Amino acid sequence: MSKFRIGIVGYGNLGRGTELAIRQTTDAELACVFTRRDPSALKILTEGVPVYSVNDIAAHKNDVDVLILCGGSATDLPVQGPQLAEMFNTIDSFDTHAKIPQYFDSVDAAAKKGGNVSIISVGWDPGMFSVNRLYSSCILPEGENYTFWGKGVSQGHSDAIRRIEGVADARQYTIPVESAVEAVRSGSNPALTTRQKHTRECFVVAKEGADKAKIESEIKNMPNYFADYDTTVHFISEEELKRDHSGLPHGGFVIRSGKTGENKETSHVIEYSLKLGSNPEFTSSILVAYARAAVRLSREGAVGAKTVFDIAPAYLSPKSGAELRAEML
Repeated sequence: MSKFRIGIVGYGNLGRGTELAIRQTTDAELACVFTRRDPSALKILTEGVPVYSVNDIAAHKNDVDVLILCGGSATDLPVQGPQLAEMFNTIDSFDTHAKIPQYFDSVDAAAKKGGNVSIISVGWDPGMFSVNRLYSSCILPEGENYTFWGKGVSQGHSDAIRRIEGVADARQYTIPVESAVEAVRSGSNPALTTRQKHTRECFVVAKEGADKAKIESEIKNMPNYFADYDTTVHFISEEELKRDHSGLPHGGFVIRSGKTGENKETSHVIEYSLKLGSNPEFTSSILVAYARAAVRLSREGAVGAKTVFDIAPAYLSPKSGAELRAEML
């Protein structure tokens, strides 16, 4: 496959991470970056790569093979996903789990109309964790899946807080409840509610004069993000946020506890874990791998929206089938 050209939409933490991931990819190149900011004021890391206004994106259909959408799931992707899927092959990391089915449908209709491939909800969860939930539940049909996230910074949840009126900046940490983790690892298949598995801790910088009580209430009652969890909100200064919460670590694990045997007497536990020094840099690396898959599928004539469940592993690798069979099988 010839070198494929990637366009980045949005140049925040995820966009910068994607630029770095492309640098480590031998068969891809960064073609351009699209931003809502003033393009002339945006300095990116890669010399010679143009930066354009996102408002002019339609004029660059022939400049890229695939767009990686680096906006947030709260307000950016629900609009950009379908809009851009009609014009380009796209990859995104839409991560509002409860809304994935309807988001898939909207992107699928747009991608089919434009004759493009769009792989949605790519990342580590949804994404790599999703694949492991599927694999393990197929292998051990008699059992339960458990997913734990953290401790770490959730980009999507932090972004959702920042969209609240009166919030200047924020970081949100997802923290597993240790007693719940140990119960699952024991193979006892406990019945756990959402609230019993995780807590959420928020560090918020409020704008001057903002109603902190209103902000806290909006956070704690936000559906799909915080309403189902025990959530603690701390209001801190911008200096404290930069000093104590500038990193973006994350991680977690997927556990499948199951039984086999004539009388289900044999216990098994499958565990897949991640310890991430940088959530956006790791997520970006996954996005770039799936960008390769989208281009390959498009060149084969595929159209419509896809998820990680639809992508064969070999499509993610720059290696040939023969190389994969010799080196990794």
